[in-house]
Amino acid sequence: MKLSDLTGKAGEWLRGSGPMSETVISSRIRLARNVKGYTFLTTASRKHRRELEGRIRETILDADLAPKTLYVDLDQATELDRELLVERHLISRHHAAAEGARGVAVGSEEDLSIMVNEEDHLRLQVLKSGLQLDEAWEQINDVDDALEEQLEFSFHPRFGYLTACPTNVGTGIRVSVMLHLPALKLLGEIEKVFRAAKDMKLAVRGLYGEGTEATGDFYQVSNQTTLGKDEQELISDFKHTTIPKIIDYEHQARRTLRSERATALDDIVFRALGVLRSARLMSSEEALKLLSHLRLGIHLGRVKDIEIQAVNELVLMTQPAHLQKLMDKKLEGDDRKAARAEFIRYKLKAV
Repeated sequence: MKLSDLTGKAGEWLRGSGPMSETVISSRIRLARNVKGYTFLTTASRKHRRELEGRIRETILDADLAPKTLYVDLDQATELDRELLVERHLISRHHAAAEGARGVAVGSEEDLSIMVNEEDHLRLQVLKSGLQLDEAWEQINDVDDALEEQLEFSFHPRFGYLTACPTNVGTGIRVSVMLHLPALKLLGEIEKVFRAAKDMKLAVRGLYGEGTEATGDFYQVSNQTTLGKDEQELISDFKHTTIPKIIDYEHQARRTLRSERATALDDIVFRALGVLRSARLMSSEEALKLLSHLRLGIHLGRVKDIEIQAVNELVLMTQPAHLQKLMDKKLEGDDRKAARAEFIRYKLKAV
């Protein structure tokens, strides 16, 4: 598999086929691990960092963790390729921008990625479409076990897995769910989510995680600490309490829009569709906002001739790196906005 093979499809996190996918875009579980006998990366020399990257890369590729696993050497990759991986949620922005020996292993279905030499020596990640936390946990637990047979991880009998950041010490697990909450935003009730998350000691972040804005009404909800609860307790809380509560808020808001503000809802949805089908210049932020409203309109039955999968693909394909890959040239400023608008018009078949 080559990196270019990824650009023509939406990827696992936007497949839109999992349970509750009208609201839950994707479920993600991440594990932070460090190899015993090596210092944390903040104090590692370039030589040791390179030695560690080579050992982990070889172990991953020998372990046969996923079909057609692709390993990308990020120290040698272009800036555009690194940005492409960020847009597909396969690496973090921090990993893309860092320096030195580092990489990422990606399975052909993109449900598994393993960042090497990110903040920790390994960041294992499993992504599933819709609400599939149990399935994600089962897969990542198997991958963790397979790697631990070949690599001894740093572990303290009292504190658990040792990690570079103290908030990850213990299980090293981060459970995240990406939600699409346009109705709460339109009704000005999104603060309900933030208050509920704060009460449950959760973090709410934007589309690309820490430090990013909630563009396009996409919100990433995740646990903040990893001590005090085991993996099953954390996942169960998310699956049975946290996420259903937020989904219920969003569904109530959608019912209110449909029953009490139907004309205003239609105006927002069809205004978005009209602009998407006719604009000649469009920024990625504007595209995400309009596609969010169109996605809401499809799920509420206001728009019937566009498949949700087409909208999901546009969310990803109109991002800067994907657009430049698809056009096979570097694009900036109005040239990029014009290419984005033309691509959207073509995909919505309304040139």
